[in-house]
Amino acid sequence: MLGLCLYVPVSNSDPIEVEYFESNGLPSELKSLFNKLSVFLPSQEFSTYQRWRQKTLKREEKDSDGQLDFEEFVHYLQDYEKDLKLVVKSLNRKNAGHVDPKEFMQSLQDLGVHISPQHAEKALKSMDKNGMITISSKDWSKYPTVEKTENIPEIILYWKHSTIFDVGENLMVPDEFTEEEKQTGMWWRHLVAGGGAGAVSRTCTAPLDRLKVMMQVYGSRTNNMCIMTGMMQMIKEGGMRSLWRGNGVNIIKIAPESALKFMAYEQIKRLIGSEQETLSIVERFVAGSLAGVIAQSTIYPMEVLKTRLALRKTGQYSGISDCAKQIFRREGLSAFYKGYVPNMLGIIPYAGIDLAVYETLKNSYLQQYGANSTDPGVFVLLACGTVSSTCGQLASYPLALVRTRMQAQAATGNYQQVTMSSLFRQILQTEGPTGLYRGLAPNFLKVIPAVSISYVVYENLKTQLGVTSR
Repeated sequence: MLGLCLYVPVSNSDPIEVEYFESNGLPSELKSLFNKLSVFLPSQEFSTYQRWRQKTLKREEKDSDGQLDFEEFVHYLQDYEKDLKLVVKSLNRKNAGHVDPKEFMQSLQDLGVHISPQHAEKALKSMDKNGMITISSKDWSKYPTVEKTENIPEIILYWKHSTIFDVGENLMVPDEFTEEEKQTGMWWRHLVAGGGAGAVSRTCTAPLDRLKVMMQVYGSRTNNMCIMTGMMQMIKEGGMRSLWRGNGVNIIKIAPESALKFMAYEQIKRLIGSEQETLSIVERFVAGSLAGVIAQSTIYPMEVLKTRLALRKTGQYSGISDCAKQIFRREGLSAFYKGYVPNMLGIIPYAGIDLAVYETLKNSYLQQYGANSTDPGVFVLLACGTVSSTCGQLASYPLALVRTRMQAQAATGNYQQVTMSSLFRQILQTEGPTGLYRGLAPNFLKVIPAVSISYVVYENLKTQLGVTSR
């Protein structure tokens, strides 16, 4: 067994030291290696710490319990820029040689102290005759912890992602909300602000979205439609207003989809059984993907309507309800779920890669600048949101194209039933791999304006709704 001691050097202090134990404060998984955590403070430093604790935590210091919260103490050291010296003491020196360096390193990491595997081995070998291993702060300050930071509610407040950014595809993993936001009702204000921002963003980028659908369905080697020719064809056929065909139903589906996804996400979180305020990345991915499947399954007929309305000719449908009636009368109820399978499969690469890239960029930022501020600022948020959304769309785009073509079969005069796999083979045989990425250019062109517009509108609506946190 090892004991972990903390020393805070103070110059010109009196020789009296106070020994402060946290014997019961260690997590159970650390007690297998460390049986106690001791803090040695000069009396001058101990008085300073007491004053800080009373001021910061707004509560009386209880000397009688002899307990110390390690994470709280580290915050004190950071506030006062103190140098922390760690000393690991072997209570049984003969057993110290049997301590696994990886277990030793992991236990220190769980306390927020990151050292390299090489340094862990070196530290265990460097034990002096009293069984003491000294790890100076200069040896581990280069390895800041990200895992601990992710559990701080302040990070959740600033790093909203799917609520703020809308790129037309609502396949992102939902954002986490703190307990305070749920109790004060701020969560629904965030969702309303995000929904309003999505409506404005989708309306502004609707011409590019419709062009993407046209290129996905009608683009081929013989009809190599580009952005300019596609725009001119749409304007020539139906005038400037035709550029916004399908946008109405695209906006209408925001509210039910966001609400269903949020409710499903919260229920799945409870089923997972995590007691933590925030889930791990894997748990978030699983819960978010399942919530996305539930929400998309419910509103999927509106996705089919959006595609059919975007592809309609002038005078073909009088409105959304007329379009739905004609599809039902000619093709039956099953027509509203054409392309359902590739759409559901597309959630996995989109949500997974978007979340992984966003979390990687977020963690990189927090490692470098998190000590100064958890607020990343507008440009960092926009950059992270744009890059992660682009990567997610790129990974899931072939499935999105196949989904759109299956939704549009009857609209193109093809009433023959085709499966997802046969359509994949047909595209690869006739158009090659590039055929799976028709319409990618307008899709990428709309990402930056969509992200920027949704952020600006979200911030304004958030203020109007009285949201006090991010």
